[in-house]
Amino acid sequence: MELNRRILITGANGALGLCLARYFLERDAACHVFLGVRERRDRAEALVADFSDRAFLCPLEITSAEAWAAAVAQIEAESGGPVNVLINNAGYHDDALLASMTQAQWSGVIEGNLSSVFLGCQSVMKPMMQQRWGRIVNVASLSALHSPAGQTNYAAAKAGVIGLTQSLAKETARLGITVNVICPGHIEGALPANWTEEQIKAVKRDTPMRRFARPEEIAAVVFFLASAEASYMTGAALKLDGALV
Repeated sequence: MELNRRILITGANGALGLCLARYFLERDAACHVFLGVRERRDRAEALVADFSDRAFLCPLEITSAEAWAAAVAQIEAESGGPVNVLINNAGYHDDALLASMTQAQWSGVIEGNLSSVFLGCQSVMKPMMQQRWGRIVNVASLSALHSPAGQTNYAAAKAGVIGLTQSLAKETARLGITVNVICPGHIEGALPANWTEEQIKAVKRDTPMRRFARPEEIAAVVFFLASAEASYMTGAALKLDGALV
């Protein structure tokens, strides 16, 4: 099964998603990678052009069950088999203090970061159960473990991803399907757009490693979790933060 991995990565137009896709493509010559994107496809299209025989765009609205069903059907039709590695990487935050947070801000972040993971996992579950092999890696955030002020919606959603992961891991442990979650801290290339240079320096000073993660360092962990060698690791929540917490 490992030799024919069909990998779906959501949020594949961002810094981490693109790095994840490239990491798999460069290290597993037999895998096929589907880049789940909704908009801003330029960088994803460029990666597909670099690996035109093994990388494919997959239009996907992560909050729609119908879109997930269409995506997994597309992948099976184009690759000859169902998804057997799912990386739920997509998500976003819309920060505000709880006293002034709108219902739309709360609901949007919960849908985009937690409900989307539920839909993704559910969409691939039956095929993985039939194969008795699968790898699911969910991308949460350090905010789930060390929640800052102004992120009640995002922290709650990402903490929910951890709970979902650990519960699902128990449901699938006997079926050859592993489900794990990573909680990255700050990642180079994916910092908040409104941060000033002084803010960046201050956060680095607070990080014992005195730097942010390189996307490749996060991708290396995901690559292992999606491998056959990680067959006994399931339900794990891995903190990747340079000892910040």
